[in-house]
Amino acid sequence: MHHITEATKCGTGFTDEDLGKLPKMLKSHVVGRKHARVQSLIEAEVWFEPNVVLEVIGAEVTLSPIHTCATNAIRRGNGLAIRFPCFTGKYRLDKAPEDATASKEIVEMYQRHLKKKG
Repeated sequence: MHHITEATKCGTGFTDEDLGKLPKMLKSHVVGRKHARVQSLIEAEVWFEPNVVLEVIGAEVTLSPIHTCATNAIRRGNGLAIRFPCFTGKYRLDKAPEDATASKEIVEMYQRHLKKKG
């Protein structure tokens, strides 16, 4: 089973139209608790089965004790997080959740950022 980790919570970039559309898109995917394929330390009011992929950009990738993306890959007890995330407006209906950016790719982004800073 392919597990899905998380790297951010995103609340910006959504238009009023998006905020009206998303509940309708996700309604049939609501589950009573965190889906077995999802690895997350964050508690949510509502959980969904992995289904819809949204494109999100951010300012940088940083270490995080909360987010589960690439846990222990850089530093023990830490995952990676996307700082200052913003929805781009793109619904990636051409991608399944398993096709979204992988933890390995997020690690590579983090390492590239460190090289630029260093």
